[in-house]
Amino acid sequence: MNAVRHAAAHHTSGSRTGSRRVGATVHLTGRTARALDMGRGRLALAGIMIALAFLAVAGRTLEVAVLRGADEPALAAAAPAAAAVPGGRADIVDRNGVLLATSLPSASLYADPKLVLDPERAARRLVAVLPRLDESTLARKLAEPRRFVWIERGLTPEEVYRVNALGIPGLAFETEQRRIYPAGRLAAHVVGFTDVDGRGLAGVERSQEARLTGSAEPLRLTLDLRLQEIVTEELAAAIAEFSAIGGAAVVLEADTGAVRAMVSLPTFDPYDAGEESDDGRFNRATLGVYEMGSTFKVFNTAMALDTGTTTLREGYDATDPIRVGRFTIRDFHPEKRWLSTAEILLHSSNIGSVRMALDVGTETQRDYLSRFGMTRRSPIELPEVGAPMVPEPWREINTMTIAFGHGMAVSPMQLVSGVATAVNGGVLYPPTLLEDHGPAAGRRVIAPETSQTMRRLLRLVVEEGTGQNADADGYVVGGKTGTAEKSVPRGYDGNARLSSFVAAFPMTDPDFVVFAMLDEPKGTERTYGYATGGWTAAPVVRRVIERMGPMIGRMPVDETAPEIVEALHVDIPGRAESRLAAYSE
Repeated sequence: MNAVRHAAAHHTSGSRTGSRRVGATVHLTGRTARALDMGRGRLALAGIMIALAFLAVAGRTLEVAVLRGADEPALAAAAPAAAAVPGGRADIVDRNGVLLATSLPSASLYADPKLVLDPERAARRLVAVLPRLDESTLARKLAEPRRFVWIERGLTPEEVYRVNALGIPGLAFETEQRRIYPAGRLAAHVVGFTDVDGRGLAGVERSQEARLTGSAEPLRLTLDLRLQEIVTEELAAAIAEFSAIGGAAVVLEADTGAVRAMVSLPTFDPYDAGEESDDGRFNRATLGVYEMGSTFKVFNTAMALDTGTTTLREGYDATDPIRVGRFTIRDFHPEKRWLSTAEILLHSSNIGSVRMALDVGTETQRDYLSRFGMTRRSPIELPEVGAPMVPEPWREINTMTIAFGHGMAVSPMQLVSGVATAVNGGVLYPPTLLEDHGPAAGRRVIAPETSQTMRRLLRLVVEEGTGQNADADGYVVGGKTGTAEKSVPRGYDGNARLSSFVAAFPMTDPDFVVFAMLDEPKGTERTYGYATGGWTAAPVVRRVIERMGPMIGRMPVDETAPEIVEALHVDIPGRAESRLAAYSE
């Protein structure tokens, strides 16, 4: 019984003890649950905050990259140089689609001076990897009390890597568009260049700014880069041979006005145009205006024939020089006899040209030269276009000197366009650099018959006259020499001249006009000391024609073929035997 009681008591005691243990266990489990719940809440809150932060960053990125475009950072907004990044500028290509200018993304380095701890040390380290920077100037920039300064624009990937490796606080990069010119110096005066913000400053980059920024389509030029290279090589070789200070050359389509090549030497690097010389950036082909010498006799002869004041059967006495006051007009190689109209051009007689112009008259001369485009700026699509120097008032003495290319200054582009008019059937087509515009409507200047006669006369100059060094065999070249002393404040410098040659081919039906000019050439032993257009510029034209002919699909022809001889025959009064009769035998 006692044993039973003792067992029962023991059971009861154990039950109580067990109840207390169970209760304690339940109590501890509740505290843990509350702690876990609190931890979960905190984690959820932290997750929400992190998610909101990511959403804020993503929203800002979307705003900057898509909604606002590639703008400068907020710090840059207050800086004058921190304009909108130029984007969407169209490419420039030649007539065959060869790339002349394009835009590529590049990194530009800027700084927040407030975050630069040691401006002098930072400047010293930056110059070590960007040696073109000036250390003292850079140190002053980094010490300015501003929040944004440009350090350098248009860095290469390697330069970006080197700057990043420095680990300088306060430096950052902005992606911009940089203008790239694959042809480099080859077509620099035509294409032009932009500033660091992508705005056109010269060439078609400037004249076609609205077109380049308003369309994604490439701007197609009339230039043929292959021909541009040929012309550049030949002109540069002549400049070197004759120690000239520069030169210009143009190849123009005779019956459309399309410029296939335009060269001005020396030239410049469009990547670094601001550091180039003024002479290198100067466009001698369109901006320079010069007294073009005897090439003007093309217009003088054309207007005399067109007005009927002379014919090929008539002529003028060129026996003696013409004296006007204290001045004397004489021929370079005087024939000292009566010369027919054809011989005046053939021998480039100043005396005969003056007498021819006086017969035409001052008013008629001015009218014709205006029709040929000599009295106003060339309409070529470039900002660098020079205004011709036209006499005012236009007196009789001006009529006399202009007859042989003095007393009036025009650009080579004006001259080439005018000569194209004289040989293409008599229609003036404005010169153009824009292929996608198509040929503009022409304006008649002289009769077709006059133009045909001019072709025959210019062919005669190359066959027998001062232009024989331009005779590219098989291409039926015709043209005219020009040599003019350069004007100085008190007259003319007899030791400084412009020597030129303008040609067209084939003269049976001209497709192209080719012009070359050398600025202050010096005679050589090979030229017997002569530095005239026939010795210096004419060979340039010949070599250009010989090289471009096969390139454009024009192969040499038999120049003695009866149909060619007949089409270009000139019957000069007084000759015992005509060339036509000789060939027909």
